[in-house]
Amino acid sequence: MLFIDNAMVQSVLTMDECIEVQERAFLGLRTGASIHRPRVDMYVPCERDDGYWRWGTMEGASSDLGVFAIRMKSDVITWPRHPDGTWTEEKYCVEPGTYCGLIFLLSTRNGEPLAMINDGHLQHMRVGGGAGLGVKYLSRPDAHVVGMIGSGGMARTYLRAFTCVREIHRVRVYSPSTANREAYAREMSDELEVEVEPVGSAEEAVRGADIVSTCTDSNLPVIQADWLEPGMHVTNLGPAELPQLLFERADVIVRQGQSGVTVPEGDPRFQAGRGHSPAAYIAGTEEEMQRLPPPAGKEGFSGRFPSFVDLATGAIRRESADQITLYLNVGNQGLQFAAVGSLVYERCRERNLGRSIPTEWFLQDIRD
Repeated sequence: MLFIDNAMVQSVLTMDECIEVQERAFLGLRTGASIHRPRVDMYVPCERDDGYWRWGTMEGASSDLGVFAIRMKSDVITWPRHPDGTWTEEKYCVEPGTYCGLIFLLSTRNGEPLAMINDGHLQHMRVGGGAGLGVKYLSRPDAHVVGMIGSGGMARTYLRAFTCVREIHRVRVYSPSTANREAYAREMSDELEVEVEPVGSAEEAVRGADIVSTCTDSNLPVIQADWLEPGMHVTNLGPAELPQLLFERADVIVRQGQSGVTVPEGDPRFQAGRGHSPAAYIAGTEEEMQRLPPPAGKEGFSGRFPSFVDLATGAIRRESADQITLYLNVGNQGLQFAAVGSLVYERCRERNLGRSIPTEWFLQDIRD
């Protein structure tokens, strides 16, 4: 068994392959070769009175790839409101600036534990690659201009993915931090050899773009529906970033995953749409639960839209260059970790990377 850290993942994983292996795994959902369980979180009161501890897991498997993965996260979550009116979700493990996320990869052929992988770099790549699939199938073939809202790690992997599937000539980037958007513009223009311009408002980034991408941790919409123009393609990171009116404005809407979690009635401890959680079990007193953002109906968590499988098999498509298309880059998370995790594991084995851990440490002779 291998332990694979972020540096190793970064050294072996390319965006082209990340997109390709996800597409293969997603298409397996059509035949039953792939399966996934939607993300479900668990909240427990933590040591600070303005936050909660959150445990998040998601699972997926592919018989074609012969792997199963569970991605596990331990975070302390807060939801600060900022003087400029923005409202974000922040997280850490132990202390600000450190995080705990792991992918446990196992063989579906004989059950063998294969690898434990730090999830940081792989997480950014799998999400960006998923957005790239939406651009590949839904944006106009002549889409060359990107409007990027956000300037963090996800905004970087999203743009890398876009350049893998479209010939991108120009990017306008906006985030509330002038320093961050200027740094993003410098770094990404140098890396990708495209013109990246930092702009002073989200509307300025969106107007005239062919591809609009929201890559933020916001609990509020970061774009407006009336900024959209015929022919645009829109994709997101979180469901709270998009205004409800956008769903009325879009001509074609596809959700990456086939279905969401159905929340049963009558169980107050299992709720949907708290913060960035599609669904979660919530501990704590009534007073402690007031720390959480109120439940909100977010269209991006819904399972009522066509899925990527419908898109890739031609059941739904862009019919004209003037249509506004929306790709909700949510769902299939566990399957993404299985697919990309499998790729990383094989590449590390080929290059003799990873710290070896005795497999017998994970086996026992007591039947449980």
